[in-house]
Amino acid sequence: MEYSTLEPWQEMSETGVIYALGSLYDQIEKLTDPRKPKGKRYSLVTLVILILLGKLCQKDRPLEIADWARNHAVELANLLKLKQQWMPTHNTIRRVFQSILPETKFDRLVQEYHQQEQSGKGEVLAMDGKVLRGTRIADQKCSDQMLSVYEVRDQLVLVQAPVETKENEISVAPELLRQVDLKGKIVTADALHTQREISQQIIDQEGDYIWPVKGNQPRLREDIERLFAPDQPKPGFGKNETDFETVIRTNLGHGRLEKRTLQTSSLLNDYLDWPGVGQVYRLERKFCWIRQGKVYRTTCEIEYGITSLNRNEASPAKLLQVRRKHWLVETGLHYRRDVTFHEDATRMTVGIAGQILATVHNLVIGLIKRAGFTNAAQARRYYDGHLDEAFQLLISVRQPTH
Repeated sequence: MEYSTLEPWQEMSETGVIYALGSLYDQIEKLTDPRKPKGKRYSLVTLVILILLGKLCQKDRPLEIADWARNHAVELANLLKLKQQWMPTHNTIRRVFQSILPETKFDRLVQEYHQQEQSGKGEVLAMDGKVLRGTRIADQKCSDQMLSVYEVRDQLVLVQAPVETKENEISVAPELLRQVDLKGKIVTADALHTQREISQQIIDQEGDYIWPVKGNQPRLREDIERLFAPDQPKPGFGKNETDFETVIRTNLGHGRLEKRTLQTSSLLNDYLDWPGVGQVYRLERKFCWIRQGKVYRTTCEIEYGITSLNRNEASPAKLLQVRRKHWLVETGLHYRRDVTFHEDATRMTVGIAGQILATVHNLVIGLIKRAGFTNAAQARRYYDGHLDEAFQLLISVRQPTH
């Protein structure tokens, strides 16, 4: 009599690995291997899992991953249920990035997995581009670039797409946002994306936006700047009356005193020709660098902006909080990929290798966050000594929170 020890939410791979339905391992099982069966020693699933495990265990370049896999051959063979203890060479690992992994399908797989992994509690989506400097070839004018939509709270890249230049982000962004459920979300970006068309699209998708306003929208910037100028009359109010609301936040740390003052106004709502405008703001940042108890340098920056959030939906304090969260795409994603995972220092100049590498890093950063770590470097040191727990991350699913 045949029977199965599998739970209803589990599945078993051809080699005998038991994994949860909906896990990353389950998603990778759906990839189609473009190679012919003849001469194929390792399955595509095995190769991708080895790369992800290597990344979780502090190995960045293909040569490092191959050496690490060879040094842990017995343990890896047991985890992956392999019949042999041979491990792939660095050339095989590099070919996975260059030609074996199907870029479109792999990118879609990661997008679906990350959108599935969202806790639902994240409100801010930061859209930002990154140059992949490791893809640059000698005498080539520029490197590959990627535009991403990053869910700040769960540290997940929901969608990403290649762009040719920084300015090309404007044409790529609308299609990128169409792939994301924006209902109840706030989209932030740099001033390049302060455009009427994409603002209207976000409103149509039942989302909101917060945009800084700079030189690419000179008339809009001039109107907002004039509104907050102390010697300018305010429309519809008396000489000294305004509807301004203000919040001030001060932080001291790392030898620097930061004072942020944000003022909001809805006086321009009926005047501005801008989709969904709810209020405008003026953000002043003052920085004082302190050494031995004395200020030795000060700077001041002023940013003007526009948002679809009205006053009932967002106070000045919330606008300031969301605007600061936008920069987590730099510290939580781009900085980690460059500094912790050495992305720019890893040469990936053939084909789509650089883009695949970026997607792999997005995956691993999301896995680390799901495991409860706030420090990616610390997490990698931990998993380097707990390979079985790293493997569990790949074959399990996020546990629901209550």
